Amino acid sequence: MSSLTEKDRPIVQLLLNTGTCPRCILRFCCVGSQTLYRRPSKDLMKDLKEFLRNNQEKEDTVCFDVADPPCKRIRLEHTEGGPVDLNHNGALQQIPLLDEENTTVEDSALRVCNVCLGILQEFCEADFVKKVCQKVNSADYQFTSFVFSVSLPPQLSVRESLFEVSLVFAHPETDEECHFLATACPDCFKPAKNKQSVFTRMAVIKALEKIKEEDFLKHFPCPPSSPKNLCVALEIQCNNGAVFVAGRYNKYSRNLPQTPWIIDGERKLESSVEELISEHLMAEFKADSFNFSSSGREDVDVRTLGNGRPFAIELVNPRRIHFTAEEMKGLQQTINNSSDKIQVRDLQLVTREAIGRMKEGEEEKTKTYSALIWTDKAIQKEDIAFLDDIKELKLDQKTPLRVLHRRPLAVRCRIIHTMKSQYIDEHHFRLQLKTQAGTYIKEFVHGDFGRTKPNIGSLLNRTADILELDVESVDVDWPPTLDS
Repeated sequence: MSSLTEKDRPIVQLLLNTGTCPRCILRFCCVGSQTLYRRPSKDLMKDLKEFLRNNQEKEDTVCFDVADPPCKRIRLEHTEGGPVDLNHNGALQQIPLLDEENTTVEDSALRVCNVCLGILQEFCEADFVKKVCQKVNSADYQFTSFVFSVSLPPQLSVRESLFEVSLVFAHPETDEECHFLATACPDCFKPAKNKQSVFTRMAVIKALEKIKEEDFLKHFPCPPSSPKNLCVALEIQCNNGAVFVAGRYNKYSRNLPQTPWIIDGERKLESSVEELISEHLMAEFKADSFNFSSSGREDVDVRTLGNGRPFAIELVNPRRIHFTAEEMKGLQQTINNSSDKIQVRDLQLVTREAIGRMKEGEEEKTKTYSALIWTDKAIQKEDIAFLDDIKELKLDQKTPLRVLHRRPLAVRCRIIHTMKSQYIDEHHFRLQLKTQAGTYIKEFVHGDFGRTKPNIGSLLNRTADILELDVESVDVDWPPTLDS
């Protein structure tokens, strides 16, 4: 092996005798050539033994430090009887050389590596790579780039330094090898609600950095013993990055919530704006789940008219991610044809970062409403005309009683920028309002038992209530308007 030099010989001999696989030996000898690692494990074993045979007549003494496990220094030297190592109690012991006559290359290759637990043996061969590729292809994802992730058993950190490439591997046979660390460093292992075991990779590494060398050697043999079984590949996971779709929606029904209306586990209405839109996106993008967000929300009995309300949907783990502008138009049409309760426009793919613009300065944005109002006492056109002259009316709104169960109690200052009245009859008029986003319009009309001051009732000096409310515009310049 041209990549190995004379100084590597005692390292190679030591690691071969202790059951380390060829690829791990190359790693510890700092061999960086990828070409060697791609060769079959059996061929690498033959090459390593040939390397030792070609150098067995040369006498050399080499002293060096092995840094793994972390911070554990071991002095090795090639003596007359062969390499030496520290035993379980920290004393020098001699390791016998491989019996070249009785040990075949095949026998050595079949031994489970005492360092990587077999991950760089069977799982780096062509057959397993094909298995991974077949799994990815059969999952039917679209992607332009990918991240290959390997989840390794935390006990590998005890057996050697951190080796992070991240497949989900486990090695049940050596599961308990980390447990002594919990006794030595109890503060490193704290239970977490979302973790099945306290022996996470980061916890083990933290403990290894903290434990004293002499305490480590009391509990763990160095070099580690060879296990009987290979690591187990628990699962090969496929995950695609989220895709974000944005647009605007109109809601024409007064019996449709924005999101599923469920109280005490009981569904109150059969559908929602969120579901009517997302069910088609989920099907076309072949996603696992979704997250819906919007620029504010309307009550179940409030319509959203005009150019609609901006919304965004995060599609989690989609199989399909590439859509042309024409395909998005077709998807928009499919949604619009599916229901007379909603319509969407400007449906488009956006970035995660772009969604932030929908929420930026939300309370500083303005919204326009149209409210149908009833009064208990008869009114004439001149009784409501003064409302048209009111500008920048400041309100103090205590959290409405109807939302107090889900919003904290507070007094919020909101502004009614303009109002324009339209007389209908002695007990009804329509009022157009341009307001600061976040204003509770219903409460501004009826006063919410004095919790909103001033209010239409107090301004007219009579009892007022709201019969219908429509959102006429949401003045958020996002997402970009598309050609129809």
